[in-house]
Amino acid sequence: MGLRNVFTEKQAEVIRQFNTNKDWKLMINTGAVRAGKTFVDNFLFFMAVHHAAEIAKEQHKPFVQFILAGASSKTIQSNILDELQTTFNLTFQFDKHGSFQIKFPALPPVKIVMAYTKSIAGLSSIRGMTSYGAYINEASLANELVFDEIQKRCSGKDARIICDTNPDVPTHFLKRIIDRAEETNDKTVVSNHFTIFDNEENLDPVYLQHLLNTTPTGMLYDRDILGQWTSGEGIVYSDFDINKNVITRAKFDELYPKPVQDHVLKYVAGVDFGFEHKGCIVVIAIDKRKDKYYMIEEITHKHWQKERWIFEAQKLVNKYGDIPFYCDYARPEYLAAFQDAGLKAFKAFKSRLYGVEKVGSLIKQVKFQVIKEAIDYFEKELFAYNWDEKTGEPEKKDGNDDVMDTVRYAIVTYIHLQEKRNAINRYEQSYADKAQIMDNLGLI
Repeated sequence: MGLRNVFTEKQAEVIRQFNTNKDWKLMINTGAVRAGKTFVDNFLFFMAVHHAAEIAKEQHKPFVQFILAGASSKTIQSNILDELQTTFNLTFQFDKHGSFQIKFPALPPVKIVMAYTKSIAGLSSIRGMTSYGAYINEASLANELVFDEIQKRCSGKDARIICDTNPDVPTHFLKRIIDRAEETNDKTVVSNHFTIFDNEENLDPVYLQHLLNTTPTGMLYDRDILGQWTSGEGIVYSDFDINKNVITRAKFDELYPKPVQDHVLKYVAGVDFGFEHKGCIVVIAIDKRKDKYYMIEEITHKHWQKERWIFEAQKLVNKYGDIPFYCDYARPEYLAAFQDAGLKAFKAFKSRLYGVEKVGSLIKQVKFQVIKEAIDYFEKELFAYNWDEKTGEPEKKDGNDDVMDTVRYAIVTYIHLQEKRNAINRYEQSYADKAQIMDNLGLI
């Protein structure tokens, strides 16, 4: 069976490179989401472990060690171990240190040692060890010192390091390694660039088209679809169209007459308390039937104490019902004051890049609109809300993101909570289905 029976053309190219190029010590497979990087790297991991076992036999060692690294135990489990179990029908017996062995016929075992790369604490499991290779998943999330230590630990004969990553800013240490290798013609480092179209044959066409339609234009599209190491240029919400994403109060009331609003719309609020910078409350009306979001209120002000914010929030409750307030928790005493006042106040989900992508996707699909008469500072901030070229996230400047953050808190916390509820429901249904099958078999 040829490689193209199992792998895409790009994946087959990487497999051939692994087998025929004897010079490299570090392979970085980088690119778009859903591009097939992790799938092929899991095969490379298995091949590299097999090679380590061959070296162990050659050197008459009872076993050798190999590093398996990822941001956390959860990502290693979901991205690698679960896939290996499915693909190769493997089972893993973990020891008290969280390591396990992979055994091949007639070869010494290879001990797989976990390392967690997000912080320097991840070094504890590999300090002092000699490794015969490593596989680093989601390498752009790794702490640079941990990444460097993994390289130093891989001092066994013919040890090679495989890593996969989605791209980040061009100044990221991994991109610097790639660029330096290209500039100096360093044969010990190889990199392979994937776009989402490299895995098109394995993706459902409806899913792919949906992803293309909903990924915001600019940096997020360049990274997620084209797999480019790029920093942002221009405004964050570049798809925002005043002619499409802004509607009048009259148009909103036409779409949702007063009696209908009470039955169709759900209301949530975002809160950034501010003080020296602007504080803000926005109210978002959500039409769950159409997955549409409307900013219908914006209250923005400087130097208000918590009592005034409570007063404003209670007015909104009188107007829209007992709505949840998703709050910036940088000032916990203000959040506590809201709760003591009987308001349904909760910590906002604050992941910035994830949140910007969610809001940007809604803007691109015209599923987020603002009421023209509700706008105070929203529009002023929108066109000053730029990407930071150094961090690859929205710029943090006084006065350019208070309302932007508050809108994100409201919408994305709601979406995040819905996704968590749906995941729990799916798990409970799956559990119920399995229980029913066992019951039918007379096992319970």
